[in-house]
Amino acid sequence: MSDLMARRAALLGPNVPTFYDDPVQIVRGEGVWLYDAEGRRYLDCYNNVAHLGHCHPRVVAAIAQQSARLNTHSRYLHEGILDYGERLVAKFGHGLSQMLMTCTGSEANDVALRMAQAVTGKTGLIATDNTYHGNTTAVAQLSTRRPPIGGYPPHVRRVPAPDSLAPLGGSTEAQAAAFAANVARAIEELEAAGHGFAGLMLCPIFANEGMPGLDPGFLDATVAVVHRAGGLVLCDEVQPGFGRLGSHWWGHERLDFAPDVVTLGKPMGNGHPVAAVIARPDIMAAFRNAFGYFNTFAGNPVSCAAASAVLDVIEEEGLVENARDVGAYALDLLSALRHPLIADIRGLGFFFAIEFAREGVPDGAFCGRVVEAAKARGILLGRVGRAQHILKMRPPMPFSRANAERLAETLDQILREMPA
Repeated sequence: MSDLMARRAALLGPNVPTFYDDPVQIVRGEGVWLYDAEGRRYLDCYNNVAHLGHCHPRVVAAIAQQSARLNTHSRYLHEGILDYGERLVAKFGHGLSQMLMTCTGSEANDVALRMAQAVTGKTGLIATDNTYHGNTTAVAQLSTRRPPIGGYPPHVRRVPAPDSLAPLGGSTEAQAAAFAANVARAIEELEAAGHGFAGLMLCPIFANEGMPGLDPGFLDATVAVVHRAGGLVLCDEVQPGFGRLGSHWWGHERLDFAPDVVTLGKPMGNGHPVAAVIARPDIMAAFRNAFGYFNTFAGNPVSCAAASAVLDVIEEEGLVENARDVGAYALDLLSALRHPLIADIRGLGFFFAIEFAREGVPDGAFCGRVVEAAKARGILLGRVGRAQHILKMRPPMPFSRANAERLAETLDQILREMPA
């Protein structure tokens, strides 16, 4: 392991992140399991990329067969992108009937920002102050993890994110109105500064903010504010999309609002690099005419075959229903956990969060110890939140009741052994 880390540092440079204090060398994946170089298996409760489970045979076969037949770009006509796109947009309402494919969620979000600017003729953008939407220059300027060199640009405003420990407006009941008021204030600032307002980008369940457990209708006032100002609501569905929430295919459906643009990413190809932007025809036309966008690898036949296989498996194996039923069972098990530092336990389908706080103050150090202890016991978890104090769990969609029981039992053992 030390040799691998030395080679990594020599070749890739400094500050290249790994999971865990003692990194894991993963050599194989199958379903909900990952295997290290020593043959030990880990229950994957974190990686939403392998939406159908690692190395799903239907997706592997689709990629191999199409790759052996043809792989080229979309300036040649091929049916794969049309067959897939027609199936995908049929799963959306609100007039979202056209698709632009990219290779990554970052690219999709970058395009969405440009769509908003093309439609409005303005440049001002708004996101929350505890978010992540990718790593192109444009979307990185919205994100929290690494402030841009020279500071956030003047055309970007970051509003306080919804929070479960410290709700905006001082209470859970006041939070929706307070969030909308902050967005309205940011729009006024952008207009006054001469940038104007193009759009608000958000994840509909605020996943990177810690999934604070918001009720349907939370964003109604905010959406009204955005549309009154002539801006677009840009909905990043990379994490909640493709049925992960169990109750709906998309996070915006659960929150019950109509986005103007939706972006998709990681789960779309079950690990194959494919992503997309879904928009209304008027928005797509404005973007296409303003930018003349083309992406060599986006929408290639192999990517479309992988993405089509993902839809097949979700539908044929009933994975949305599995997320609903097993997700509810798992949340019941997790909700029975007890520890003095547990501030909240919440979940939506196969998206769970356990928030740790000490006398109301987020405790990221304790959460980190839980993650490391779980890894030592064969469970892979992550963490999120402003202080990295929220245990984040997003298992693959075939996650079973037996898997949920193993997760809950392991966490119960860890918490019983770990003093506050």
